[in-house]
Amino acid sequence: MPKSLTLSLQFGRLTALAQHRAALPRRQVTRWLRHALSCDAEITVRIVDAEEGRALNRDYRHKDYATNVLTFDYTQAPLVMADLVLCAPVVASEALLQGKPLRAHYAHLLVHGALHAQGWDHEGSEPNALAMEAQETAILARLGFDNPY
Repeated sequence: MPKSLTLSLQFGRLTALAQHRAALPRRQVTRWLRHALSCDAEITVRIVDAEEGRALNRDYRHKDYATNVLTFDYTQAPLVMADLVLCAPVVASEALLQGKPLRAHYAHLLVHGALHAQGWDHEGSEPNALAMEAQETAILARLGFDNPY
């Protein structure tokens, strides 16, 4: 685990704010991220509504829909600096469809985003995707969560 993690946890305008705050206690978010990081980090986690999520995905990835998690990585070493943006309605919908607790899905997506912030990639090739999935699964197992895949 890293020596230090500076975390800013932000919640945008959400209709089900209490539900998402309850699923993301600061202490747990810190724990989940620390398990996914291999060095010190400064990370902002922002939970947004579908409108903000769609705008960010459109503006930065040129995809006109809200996605579950966006990672904006600025530096990877010796300090990871990144913003992780999670779209609350998408995360809640996926958790329901996958039959898993909201908290477990948030943990998975935070680990996923933290790995992206350190240079992991699943879109370039099948071996990269399998390696990243294996890393996520191992981290989540150490945190007490089932295999997300």
